[in-house]
Amino acid sequence: MNSPIRILAVDDHPMLREGLAAVIDGQPDMRLVAEAGDGREALVQYAAHRPDVTLMDLQMPQMGGIEAIAAIRALDAAARIVVLTTYRGDVQALRAVKAGASGYLLKSMLRRELVETIRQVHAGRRRIPPEIATEIAEHAGDDALTAREVEVLRRVATGNANKAIAVQLAISEETVKAHMKHILSKLAARDRTHAVTIALKRGIFEV
Repeated sequence: MNSPIRILAVDDHPMLREGLAAVIDGQPDMRLVAEAGDGREALVQYAAHRPDVTLMDLQMPQMGGIEAIAAIRALDAAARIVVLTTYRGDVQALRAVKAGASGYLLKSMLRRELVETIRQVHAGRRRIPPEIATEIAEHAGDDALTAREVEVLRRVATGNANKAIAVQLAISEETVKAHMKHILSKLAARDRTHAVTIALKRGIFEV
């Protein structure tokens, strides 16, 4: 019999890690070899155990999932990583894939898809849900927001008016208005609120 697929589970919620452990322990061809609660710990555990597949949450303290994926891939270019997230957004998914993730799973799909995804990724295949792949393709030609535009929109999301944003970022109010104009155009948004809604849905930032 082949040796079991060795798995590292990374998530800052102990209960989710327990759930993952229960599913993995129920599979004869898999074994959970280590757990981590944030990206830094994930890096330490990866180096210690060199798992076959790493399950990686995106939203974590200390070091987030995308940073951790890039760091693990720098340590081991052959690392196979599956992202687990509640975010459906194409921007997050694309960042994760660019950082080196081989699979992308919404937490709502874990019960149905986790085991098969681990096997597929272990076999060297990519696994991205069709609805997320479609979303990535849909926005592939879009103009991405610049870091400054994201910063402006993040401040709009927390309820700041243009004048307050100008003070916070040490730029003129006219510059803030120009940024907002570009943001609305790039996101095809009707107004500021619509732009924030789109940005959150696509995973451009979290609040």
